[in-house]
Amino acid sequence: MRVRVWRSWLQRLVVIGAIVGLVVFGAVSFSPAQTKPPAQTPSNPIGVDPLDAAVSPPKLLSMVGGKRLMDEAAQAIARNDYKTAIAKLQDARQVFNQLSTFHSQLVSSFTGIDNQVADSQRRRAAEAAEMRDQATYQLALVHRAQQEPDLAVPLLVQIIRSQQPTRELGQKAYQQLLEIGFVDVPFPRFGDTGPRPPATPAPQQQQPARPAQPTTPAPR
Repeated sequence: MRVRVWRSWLQRLVVIGAIVGLVVFGAVSFSPAQTKPPAQTPSNPIGVDPLDAAVSPPKLLSMVGGKRLMDEAAQAIARNDYKTAIAKLQDARQVFNQLSTFHSQLVSSFTGIDNQVADSQRRRAAEAAEMRDQATYQLALVHRAQQEPDLAVPLLVQIIRSQQPTRELGQKAYQQLLEIGFVDVPFPRFGDTGPRPPATPAPQQQQPARPAQPTTPAPR
């Protein structure tokens, strides 16, 4: 009699365990799937390589935007707000440098395909590079006004490498290095030891003049 009772209880426990297992399995199987939120795609408003972290906003990525930054820097300098001037000039340098880079890339893409497009982009790249160097020179002057020659020297060297020493802006940059004391030999040099005024362009190298040929006197 006792054996039957134990068997009956054992059968009940097995049935209860099976029911509980089915309930738990069903709850897990039919629970809503956990989905990860979609990864946010980084904004790329001007369609450039997203790895280029130095890209400026599209409203500034233009010659007009860069020149506006330089105008704002000039206004800040006029009111002795050098901190704002430095920030504006740094942004202007960045904008002009990016413009020069992008136009140069288009030059390489169109060379041999459409030379008219390539020449146009080459002119735009050169114009942007010139404005970049102008902004760099103004930034170096602001650092000098702030008694920070250590920050001005690298900028002035960059200008000379970009402009070449024979061009006006390159000579002006070298003159600043001379005044700072970073260099000690004036350039360009003439008969005296004084530096040439920076606003005067460097003389072009000329071929040695040929000796004049003797002239035969005309018959009377």
